[in-house]
Amino acid sequence: MTERTSHRGLVVVAIMASMAMIAIEATIVSTAMPQIAAQLGQINLYSWVFSAFLLTQTATTVVFGKLADIYGRKPMILIGIAIFLLASVLAGFAWSMPSMIAFRLLQGAGAGAIQPVAMTVVADLFPGNQRGKVQGYLASVWALSAVVGPLLGSLIIHNLPWAWVFWINVPVGLFAASTFFLFLREEKRTRVVSIDVLGASLFAVSISALMIALTEMESAISGQAIGALAIFAAALGAFIWQERRAEAPMIAPDLWLKRPIAFANLTVFFASMAIMGLTTFLPMYVQTVLNRSPLVAGFALTMLLLGWPCGATIASRQFTRFGLRPLMVTGSLLIPFGTFLFILLRPTSSAVLAGAGSLIMGFGMGLLNISALILTQESVGANERGSATASNVFSRNLGSTLGAAVLGAVLTYGLAHVANGQAITPEQIRALLNGTGAAISGVEEVRHALQHALHATFIAMLLIAVLIIPACLAVPSTQLHGPAPQEA
Repeated sequence: MTERTSHRGLVVVAIMASMAMIAIEATIVSTAMPQIAAQLGQINLYSWVFSAFLLTQTATTVVFGKLADIYGRKPMILIGIAIFLLASVLAGFAWSMPSMIAFRLLQGAGAGAIQPVAMTVVADLFPGNQRGKVQGYLASVWALSAVVGPLLGSLIIHNLPWAWVFWINVPVGLFAASTFFLFLREEKRTRVVSIDVLGASLFAVSISALMIALTEMESAISGQAIGALAIFAAALGAFIWQERRAEAPMIAPDLWLKRPIAFANLTVFFASMAIMGLTTFLPMYVQTVLNRSPLVAGFALTMLLLGWPCGATIASRQFTRFGLRPLMVTGSLLIPFGTFLFILLRPTSSAVLAGAGSLIMGFGMGLLNISALILTQESVGANERGSATASNVFSRNLGSTLGAAVLGAVLTYGLAHVANGQAITPEQIRALLNGTGAAISGVEEVRHALQHALHATFIAMLLIAVLIIPACLAVPSTQLHGPAPQEA
């Protein structure tokens, strides 16, 4: 990438637009899906609308990161945007829940190209000691999208056909694609590398099977989950065998096992597991156990979205002064501390305590994620930067999925083994969340059971969060590269 011929400011705007498109999609679809599902039917497939997107996004992230190293960033990000927009248009025309799931699978593949390649473009355009500021902007985009998405989804559902939940991506995507096409310049690549198609396919199969197994196990261990785990194990074994013999492996073991990359990815993996518990179960606790309104629950969770960009901004401005590793270690201490505050929650507690824990965890995540990403990118040369960035994004996505499955299993077990031996049903929980809890029998017993089950879930979150600390301490210091040449 040549900064002299790249209009860096315009390219950064295009990156922010493309990342906002992915970030808003997650929250806007969540808001609109109840109405969409009511029209399409087959409510039993509801969760797969979300799982399908995450499945292909996770499975294709590493593949597109490698392809970006071979063919260049520009063609890969344009392909990713094209796939994402095509899937968005088709999703707006979905006629059934299976067709919606199919289009969401395709949409996830586009996101799997956009996210890692866009972050790699930032690393190409800015040296390490300048890159943090841009990464801070991107963190703010994700935080703002989490707030704007639900509001936008509500406005669309009440004033427009639900298809516009997906079609709204089209103008944003076209703007980003045209800006990349016109202003992103990179040196012509002359590398001739054989594509490890078999390795990429086996990797996609293994990760897809793992994601399916984790999704199925969120509620209970089933035959489908066991079968998916068996496919995962077989495909993973075949993938490792293929990568050991391939001339140009899709996932080079020597890259993934580099100490800075391995432990930086391990930290974001554990952090993503812990943060998934916060985003999934804190609103439930505030609404059902503390008996507060959805608005108060939303404010408690919004503290995460306030702390995260604040931490990211500080990390982006101070890592050249303090170093990446010290900031990561600080973040690794803050995340368990924030989680510990949730363990102190009781039915009589103030929602302020929940908000404080959310704020501290978000601040720690901001410090940790930005530092881990830059450290990962600084640990390799430009010809491997796409693969390294993709490994970081992959670790985040996999951690989120595994966190949802593990912590969901803890909650399910707790609800199924209450003190009086009578399991709490999903209908009872739904009634409390909908504000109709007074209509169900034994409402206080249900709150009591939820308090114990969610308390156990928060303990599991803390145990996961504590694992971030030794992983961070194992990360070595990395020397940042010098400043890039000035633009012409």
